[in-house]
Amino acid sequence: MSDGELVFIGSYTAEAGGRGEGIYVSRRDPRTGELSAPRLAAATPSPSFLARHPRLPVLYAAGELTEGQVTAWAIAEDGDLTLLGTQPTGGEHPCHLAVTADGAHLVTANYGSGSVSVHPLDLLGVPGARADLRQHAGSGPVADRQEGPHAHMATPDPDGDRVWVVDLGLDTLFAYTLDPSTGTLEPPATPFRTRPGTGPRHLARADGRLYVTGELDGSITGYTAAADGALTELGRSRITDADGPVHASEIGVRADGHFAYVANRGPDTIAVFTLDTASGAPEFAGEAPSGGEWPRHFAIMPSVDPEGPEFLYVANERSDTVITFRLDPETGIPAPGGPVLGVGTPTCILRA
Repeated sequence: MSDGELVFIGSYTAEAGGRGEGIYVSRRDPRTGELSAPRLAAATPSPSFLARHPRLPVLYAAGELTEGQVTAWAIAEDGDLTLLGTQPTGGEHPCHLAVTADGAHLVTANYGSGSVSVHPLDLLGVPGARADLRQHAGSGPVADRQEGPHAHMATPDPDGDRVWVVDLGLDTLFAYTLDPSTGTLEPPATPFRTRPGTGPRHLARADGRLYVTGELDGSITGYTAAADGALTELGRSRITDADGPVHASEIGVRADGHFAYVANRGPDTIAVFTLDTASGAPEFAGEAPSGGEWPRHFAIMPSVDPEGPEFLYVANERSDTVITFRLDPETGIPAPGGPVLGVGTPTCILRA
């Protein structure tokens, strides 16, 4: 396992009713896109989401437990992981985390308790004691999913000091301002509320715009963001042509910004949207089977060949599979492009 790029895979373990054992590692051939058979890199409870330090060989995992935690791991050249430190998040069931662009702070969304936490990172990338914990309050109209706040994503802007927090339970996007000297979050004067019952889950960026998935109403919505974090809707679309229940999960945008992708649990498809519309609103272009059951997460990765295709790697949570797809450069539609890999309850895929 000495050639190719490292790819890490998070999972749900027995602590969360899953069949995984921790964080897995694979090697990716950047020319063909093929992944090697995954092996266990670190046994740790329910590392459901992963993030990489922007400069250091350090991996972070959200331990999605009742008493939530974040862990930091040193990445060896062979993909082995060595624990650097663990910190409690102060919230329940953290499901997403990210590192600020300057590498100084780790922000985490605590889904179960509806809060966002901040941990400072030292010069080695090790998280220190929590610097801030912002608790959301309220509810939404979908009684069984929005009985209270459920922060589902915390994502710093690639430049500046803004941190977007997406709260599924409140139908709200919070444009926090992070103080880099203290690690504290200043909430926006007026958080942005989506349409009632949207259940916003994740967002992706393209050309200064934000695209947000609605887990509860099966939508994708495009927005422009003002300097103060105010959002203006560009347009929205349903995320599948299939009948029956649909639950949006991951959203991602290709490097060229032409296409956005949304994983649809229920119909088990990957939907494609063109972003080359006059307004920038997402326009449904088609969908393809995810190759398994309950596609929770995916990652888009390039080919080493400038003329080669981009690849899409899908973690199908309930079928215990990771599937490789090639992305058509013209239509954007995914086509199967590699072997089916077995991983217990995969929840996240990260190129290291």
